[in-house]
Amino acid sequence: MEITNTQFKRCDIVKVIGRIDSSSAPQLMEIFNQLIDSGRYRIVFNMSDVNFISSAGLRVLITTQKNCKRFNRGELVLSNAPENIKAALELAGFTTLFKIFETEVEAVGNI
Repeated sequence: MEITNTQFKRCDIVKVIGRIDSSSAPQLMEIFNQLIDSGRYRIVFNMSDVNFISSAGLRVLITTQKNCKRFNRGELVLSNAPENIKAALELAGFTTLFKIFETEVEAVGNI
């Protein structure tokens, strides 16, 4: 798994290439925690190159969302999710918990 983080004035964009499973989820959680610890609470998670997400990955998303929304500071939004990832998010009941956008630009504009 490869993670990139791009910092903008308005928000941060985190992009993952590969699988998010029990072995790679802690690495992703560490990146999200570093952002939150540095006062960056508006995060766009670009999922265009994610080909699999396990329950450990879903747990990272929920934990990050909870930390971002604490005290109304910001939120985690998802963008560019492939159909198989959208299906997994829907099956887990996450579509009501996250704002999901078709493009990264749309996500940045609405965060």
